[in-house]
Amino acid sequence: MANQDYIAYFTMEIGLAEAMPTYAGGLGILAGDTVRSAADLGIQMLAVTLLYRKGYFRQKLDASGWQSEEDADWPVAELLQEMQPRCLIEIEGRQVQIRAWKYEVKGTGGSSVPVLFLDTDIEQNAEQDRGITHHLYGGDAHYRLCQEVVLGIGGIRMLRALGYSEIKRYHMNEGHAALLTLELAYELSKQAWDMAYEQTKHTITPELLHLVKPKCIFTTHTSVPAGHDTYPLEMAHRVITGYQDAFYEREREFCPDNMLDMTYLALDNSHYINGVAKRHGKVAQQIFSKYDIHSITNGVHLATWAAPAFAKLFDERMPGWREDNSSLRYALNLPKRDVWLAHRQTKDMLIEKVNELGGIGMEPDVFTMGFARRAAEYKRADLLFWDIDRLAEIARGKGMLQLVYAGKAHPQDTPGKEVIRRIFEVKQALKGKIKLVYLEGYSIELAKLLTSGVDLWLNTPQPPLEASGTSGMKAAVNGVPSLSILDGWWIEGCIEGVTGWAIGGDKDASMGSRDSRAEDAQALYNKLEMIILPMFCNEPDRYAEVMRHAIALNASFFNTERMLTQYITSAYFK
Repeated sequence: MANQDYIAYFTMEIGLAEAMPTYAGGLGILAGDTVRSAADLGIQMLAVTLLYRKGYFRQKLDASGWQSEEDADWPVAELLQEMQPRCLIEIEGRQVQIRAWKYEVKGTGGSSVPVLFLDTDIEQNAEQDRGITHHLYGGDAHYRLCQEVVLGIGGIRMLRALGYSEIKRYHMNEGHAALLTLELAYELSKQAWDMAYEQTKHTITPELLHLVKPKCIFTTHTSVPAGHDTYPLEMAHRVITGYQDAFYEREREFCPDNMLDMTYLALDNSHYINGVAKRHGKVAQQIFSKYDIHSITNGVHLATWAAPAFAKLFDERMPGWREDNSSLRYALNLPKRDVWLAHRQTKDMLIEKVNELGGIGMEPDVFTMGFARRAAEYKRADLLFWDIDRLAEIARGKGMLQLVYAGKAHPQDTPGKEVIRRIFEVKQALKGKIKLVYLEGYSIELAKLLTSGVDLWLNTPQPPLEASGTSGMKAAVNGVPSLSILDGWWIEGCIEGVTGWAIGGDKDASMGSRDSRAEDAQALYNKLEMIILPMFCNEPDRYAEVMRHAIALNASFFNTERMLTQYITSAYFK
């Protein structure tokens, strides 16, 4: 197989279709958008991930807002093609078979990108091994490490079984796949052993790792410690077996403090390392000061996230925008009336769905704000409710206001679940003053409705913990401006009063930044009361101008077409 120019993209999760719950949040949605753009651009890429038969989870919210979880089973055999070659890995001394299932992502020009889903639920495997690929981010640390052995080590072996013997680059989308660097070095050690019969064992030497490094790229997506996987060395010794002691001989270099740190393993063995926004690159450089950290700001796949009404408008006024995303800069010439009409169509669809799901009686003529993120404390979903009396007064004095929220908390993230519960309490406190709904089961299709149908997109993370964020980019392609903390991508995307609005100023990028909730909440209220609501209610032409600029300046740049072009020139083929 002629595959020397292939890019192998390894990711723990990937969001490809509503019917395939193989993603948890932004990391997986970005992976899906990345492979879509790779297919559009004709890049020889293939993606490797795990097959989660029981999905991430199906979210259930009770009357108090407390989250519970159910398995999200889906019809694997109906949606994916089973591949015949299998490969073997070893976990805790047991032989574990892996098979792959393929999903083809089709591009606009006829090219495609195969996505390989690795599966251990095979009759020949031990019962505990069959369940390794059942749940995304499920179980304990031991379960997660077993999954990462399957992804990193098993992923390389599956590529070889399928005939991909020479890959140009291996791109690790976060540190979950970092064990692939050991497997690549181990392959080289076996080749060296075959050429030197006097050796008695395979050894992963510094020279071999030096040969691996030029092949690997590492993208880190988080500044939050919980986003970097570490495992006790004793657990690593017990789980990662079959390497003839090669793993143990190199462990001092990537196992500081007797912990296997997947992020440092990836950092040590990659020739190109990047954060996912300019600010995040600087923050990552502070955290990992001995490494050279670059930045490539994330994007979204515009054709996926443009609502039908806007896609139709773009087709009529800017044909070819799907193949050349930068052509959306001509959105400045779109008639304001057409922008409003397209927005009203998408808003009507959202309000209809919200009323169907929430039974709350929202109205399409009322100013509507949206917030939908993973429910984690640092994302501060409840910042808007710091002073609910003032919020109610703003709604009463400057025009009616309604709020749509959504997002899942990780099953083991109790503080994240508490955030959802607090918003449910606020909902009761605001009854009769502001209509507020928290939608259950945030998904790809619900995200499409939310990011296109609201009038304003809200984002309130604690800086500098927002690595990038992409939901505001999805809103921008649909002409929805953002009101956001200056963190992640918004530092690059915000032109005050032109593409949207900032909450407060540009905070210190150091990891020791204080959580200034009261200050940020007051800045949010002031911007909403003094500028945004009056403009929306009294000066629709000015608001439409901001909507046009959101498309022309932000959507035309913050897309995965531009993002992948940067990876090509800076990392893939440099």
